[in-house]
Amino acid sequence: MTEHANFIRRAIELAHHNAIVEKVGGPFGCVIVQNGEVIAEGVNQVLSQHDPTSHGEIVAIRAACQKRESHILSGCTLYTSCEPCPMCYAAAWWARIDAVYYAATIQDAKDYGDFDDVAIYQAINLPGPDRPLPAVEVGRHEMRKVWQEFHALSDRLHY
Repeated sequence: MTEHANFIRRAIELAHHNAIVEKVGGPFGCVIVQNGEVIAEGVNQVLSQHDPTSHGEIVAIRAACQKRESHILSGCTLYTSCEPCPMCYAAAWWARIDAVYYAATIQDAKDYGDFDDVAIYQAINLPGPDRPLPAVEVGRHEMRKVWQEFHALSDRLHY
């Protein structure tokens, strides 16, 4: 457990530096580890980059993927200062990261920073049209044809 604590401490240091020292973004830091070594780090850059997807985890995942020259990060562990939002959790899932360790919870982020991750998790469970940001299906018939054609390709790209 000491190894996990050391990597979490580094994620917390990054979060503290980003939010308290530099004051350039939220208190979110992340490290990605492979074979006991940090291969990538990231901090929240949403405000500094004017990009709502530049969360610490996303920044770290992008850097790790570039380093490994692959979109697959199996064999890696993600350590983050806060429980991942739905986007970051999905990115870790899609990157095939082995495990995620976090310090604070999404409830802590809501209570102390007014972040809306809890509401997003709740909204995702609602039917599309009932979500606070409605998601309405249009053109499914036409798009299913594309999916079917993609599915039938013998040389299609695999994720």
